Amino acid sequence: MPGVAAPSLPARIPRVVPVLALSIFALGTSEFMIAGLLPRLAADLRVGIPEAGYLISAFAVGMIVGAPAMAVLTLRLPRRTTLLAALAVFVVGHVVSALSPEYGVLLVARVVTAVATGAFWAVAAVVTVSVVAPELRAMSLSVLLGGLTVANVAGVPLGTLVGQQFGWRSAFWAVGALAAVSAVGVVLSVPRRTAGGTAPRLAAELAAFRRGRLWLALGTTALYQSAMIGAFSYIAPLLTDVTGLDERWVPGVLLGFGLGSLVGVVVGGRLADPYPWPTLFGGLTAAGVLLGLIGLFAPEPVVVVGLVVLLGAVAFIAGAPLNARVFALAGAAPTLASATNTSAFNVGNSLGPALGGLAIGAGWGLTAPAYLGVLLAAAAIAVALVSWRLDRREVRAGE
Repeated sequence: MPGVAAPSLPARIPRVVPVLALSIFALGTSEFMIAGLLPRLAADLRVGIPEAGYLISAFAVGMIVGAPAMAVLTLRLPRRTTLLAALAVFVVGHVVSALSPEYGVLLVARVVTAVATGAFWAVAAVVTVSVVAPELRAMSLSVLLGGLTVANVAGVPLGTLVGQQFGWRSAFWAVGALAAVSAVGVVLSVPRRTAGGTAPRLAAELAAFRRGRLWLALGTTALYQSAMIGAFSYIAPLLTDVTGLDERWVPGVLLGFGLGSLVGVVVGGRLADPYPWPTLFGGLTAAGVLLGLIGLFAPEPVVVVGLVVLLGAVAFIAGAPLNARVFALAGAAPTLASATNTSAFNVGNSLGPALGGLAIGAGWGLTAPAYLGVLLAAAAIAVALVSWRLDRREVRAGE
């Protein structure tokens, strides 16, 4: 009928986003599965458990440094080319890891693989934002983060199981093969050119970092991740030594955490677009409260198990608004900001467990990381409040 507008179809998440999430699943599995392979790996390479543990730290350092460095070096390349190059390096790194004759070779391979992982993470997030409608930005980034969540829930246990059954090297072969398959998906689904992907300039990318609110967002991310990973890293010994659970029940509790995190990814993704600040503050506050309750009720098995599952859900609710905010502040120059956001998460991955270990080593007990997480979550809320006030001041100035 004349004068009547046709109803608009609801915006949908394009297929490239779940394809990129599959790649993130492979990358995330590689990052974390090695924790379950340390005893066998250490024995085979004739190194101690602490030395084998450096392979985890090396990966985190590679991500911290590699993500922004590779973002700068590949800035002028088409984003699909960068994604495929990162996956190629990732696959080669896993072949080298699987064939490593000695510890030093494996250590170098892990660092190189981490650099490729950081590059992929950063560009995948930029591609995701560029191909979706603005009202689906946080939800799409949440789907991308869901790839990492599924890696924790399914990929890491499966990688550990494969390594236990067929040797630790087989786990690297399996993940490398999965990354190769995901590269085919990238070729078929990622556009040759994405919105805003033509000839980006380094000066424009660096200009985004003149905004203090971007640094506040990155600081919030690092503090939030430190709180969560610092406490989660020591959940297993807390459950066995303080709660009194038999060791065989720990994987089930961790699975509950992972399933909770899947719920958190979905809820956070749906709420973060229409309600970014309430979602962020609600997630951070709930995380701090749950961490405190875990420390307080650690000797109570039923209570603490339920709290750990709830923590899994809450932990990932805050991730969606944090990621979306970085892109909102980066404006038309998102690549380096995305890479630095990846680094901020990995700063938390490194800092949180280190602080938790220091607290335990100081004699404060296995509940110390949970209580330390409360302080770190409070610090994240404080930094986010400063950013929120600056946002409100800018809005008032523009009225």
